[in-house]
Amino acid sequence: MKIKFIIISVALIAAAACGNNRKAEQFKALPFPETVPPAMMEDPLDRAEYMALNMWNAILDPSRDYPSDSMHVSGVRREDVEQKFANWTQILGAIGMPAAEKAVGRLYDKALACERKDTSSNVFETFRDMVDKYLFDPNSPLRNEDFYGVYAARLAECDLIPVEMRDKYARDARLCALNKVGTKAADFRFADARGRIRNLYGIQSPFTLLFFSNPGCGACMDIINVLKGEPAIARMIADGVIAVLNIYIDEELDEWRSYMPVYPEEWYNGFDPDFTIRNETLYNVRAIPSLYLLDKDKTVLLKDAPEERMFAYLGNIR
Repeated sequence: MKIKFIIISVALIAAAACGNNRKAEQFKALPFPETVPPAMMEDPLDRAEYMALNMWNAILDPSRDYPSDSMHVSGVRREDVEQKFANWTQILGAIGMPAAEKAVGRLYDKALACERKDTSSNVFETFRDMVDKYLFDPNSPLRNEDFYGVYAARLAECDLIPVEMRDKYARDARLCALNKVGTKAADFRFADARGRIRNLYGIQSPFTLLFFSNPGCGACMDIINVLKGEPAIARMIADGVIAVLNIYIDEELDEWRSYMPVYPEEWYNGFDPDFTIRNETLYNVRAIPSLYLLDKDKTVLLKDAPEERMFAYLGNIR
């Protein structure tokens, strides 16, 4: 009788599993569960922080029992979740680093809770992939190393991640911690085309646009054209409100010197004579071009910012 009971139980489990597969195939995707700040919360910043902290509460509820597969995340179409993720990153950028770090940490905690509740779910992996795709990929227009670094630091300590991947996330987190928004940028020496040595902190200007570029780089040329051609930005550069420090960090100096006619003379155009920036990783320059904006004290305002975000910020300087 005992053996028969086990056989029947396994058969019932198999039948239930087949039923669940059929249910998943026929499942009609749910709308993303919307988050609404309390009506009494009127301050826009408070409402934004509320959204940042609570947007994922419903969809990442461990008790939520809906399909999570290649097409769905807790019953919601994956593309809808990704769109909400993109919207969420924009909110993070509006609320300041302390609140943003708390929100990113809360997202991680909720995704991890779902994984511990059901290891067959792909929720944890899905959000890990989205964080990497949107916040860390150098080609992402939403990339933000400071936000990604918070998530990477959590992944580096996660017992569910293979050891070699934990090491990778720990390394990512260390690099993302360099020159964070709100901290002083690392100083460095640079040489101009005539061999004169200067340093970043010797530049006196209300704002410094740090522009890591390469000769022959099409995306760099696009940035140069905007900085030269957008009237408001070009005027601030000409008036000394914004100093542009255009830095080359590689070895092909003859090619770099051949580009001097391309670079505006009013910019600081230089190269790293000691290769310190790259070899000692003073800055985590993962791709060229890379843009940083510093204030008069060389505090980082924007870090490796996508061009659109940088230009929008520069356009609002008064």
